[in-house]
Amino acid sequence: MIAGAPWAKLPIVTPAQISQARLIRHFFTGNLSEEIQSYPAYPGTEKNYLRAQIARISAATVVSPAGKFKFSEEEEEAEEEGGRENYQENEDFKGATLSELVDEELNGWIHHVQEILPQGRTKWWNPGENADKEEEENEDEEEMKAETEEIEPEQAKPLLTPIGADNDIQNTKAWTAKVSSNLIPQYACAFVRSNVWPGAFAFARGMVWENLYVGFGHKYDTKDYGPELPPIPANEYSDGPEIGEAEDPSPEEEAKARAAEAEEADEEEQEEEQEEEGEGEEEDD
Repeated sequence: MIAGAPWAKLPIVTPAQISQARLIRHFFTGNLSEEIQSYPAYPGTEKNYLRAQIARISAATVVSPAGKFKFSEEEEEAEEEGGRENYQENEDFKGATLSELVDEELNGWIHHVQEILPQGRTKWWNPGENADKEEEENEDEEEMKAETEEIEPEQAKPLLTPIGADNDIQNTKAWTAKVSSNLIPQYACAFVRSNVWPGAFAFARGMVWENLYVGFGHKYDTKDYGPELPPIPANEYSDGPEIGEAEDPSPEEEAKARAAEAEEADEEEQEEEQEEEGEGEEEDD
């Protein structure tokens, strides 16, 4: 986008676009209609890729001070599979101190946005749920259904989980917490920087807190990026007698084969005639 240009509404992102965005790396050009040249091919243009990256970054880096939100009493008592999904603002929250927000264990900040699962959704979807149960299933369909039922659901971290529980990057924590100034602590704020998504920050001071991101839209990787390799070529067919090469028969061998086929045909005709004569005699009796 050009600075000062009108705002453009991005399209709704799909699970396939999020999953494919994890496999490629594309620098934004600013042209939302720009085609993305990548392998594997991306299902959309730059506006779709931008929306997918925003969803990924938001799900991983939008955090808030611990205690800002809480689960309702119904959610506290619920024990449904998949964990609690609804929370509300904590009216008793009076703000967090700087020491709590820069705790070494990083328990002063929590995730209040649902994590995106590997299949590109925030809630796991079983591919076999849309199968038509009224249709009769043959053996192949039953086997496919059994394989689908064996798939274990993908689990995400529960909401309001401290950021200290995020996976480390080799020997580096996923977040770094600091104070903006040690000279004037009465005016300083605490902030955390994401080491997974460079450019993602969250800051807080008293009751004020916010998230922001300024970056290239790329996730940090411990190794150099390389595009996904193409699939392994199919194996060649195995040699066998049915496809093996054979020498052409000689004229004498062909004559013998034709004579043998003619004899077999004559014997079959004689057997058929004998069967017909036997049936005729039975009818006369």
